[in-house]
Amino acid sequence: MKEFIFGTFVYEYQLIKQDRKTLSLTVTPDLRIILKCPLQTDNERIENFLQKKWFWLEKQLSFFKKYQRKIYEKEYISGEGYLYLGRQYKLVVRRGKEDLVSLTRGLLTIYTTKEVSNSRHNKKLVDEWFEVKTESVFQDRFKEMLNKFEYKNTPILATREMKKRWGSFLNKDKIFLNPKLIHTSKDCIDYVIIHELCHLKYKNHNTKFWRLLDEKYPKWERVKEKLETIGAGLC
Repeated sequence: MKEFIFGTFVYEYQLIKQDRKTLSLTVTPDLRIILKCPLQTDNERIENFLQKKWFWLEKQLSFFKKYQRKIYEKEYISGEGYLYLGRQYKLVVRRGKEDLVSLTRGLLTIYTTKEVSNSRHNKKLVDEWFEVKTESVFQDRFKEMLNKFEYKNTPILATREMKKRWGSFLNKDKIFLNPKLIHTSKDCIDYVIIHELCHLKYKNHNTKFWRLLDEKYPKWERVKEKLETIGAGLC
């Protein structure tokens, strides 16, 4: 753990040096600060990078402090906001002849056969809706991103809850995506898939890996930074 002081602010962060080209700053949802940098990076470069990122760092810490409160306050009642593919949708709960969830005109609408105040049942309906959408969207984006490669064997795509990663791979046979990616925009989903597909060829984040990533997803840094504003960074 290292310490970064900027004015009256003091931050503790984890420094990870690895075989990579760029410096990367991540704030995780549990408010941990992680800085990744090339192996030969000196302290002056790290300090200058953190100073340039100070405003972004404060913004992220503030965002996650508010986001943490929102997570525990979900009651699955009308008026709450839910993210789907990078857009915020307002939840509306109505009585219906059958249990159904629909997404139209900026609204995520629950039609329930039970009382509209039945949070447990509403949560079940929303969770099931997200599960179906996650499977459909992930498979669709995976097939499209896979076309950018010429792998003879197609890995299996699956979802896995992960606290610190958006994606991971297993012995070139299986790729896992964090189901929470469904809340991000499609370009973020595409980036994570491409990132993991590159790992099928190069296990580590070495120079060849970054070169392949540059080739398959030009300007990926911008998408990665956007992704890091809503959750943990990639490995």
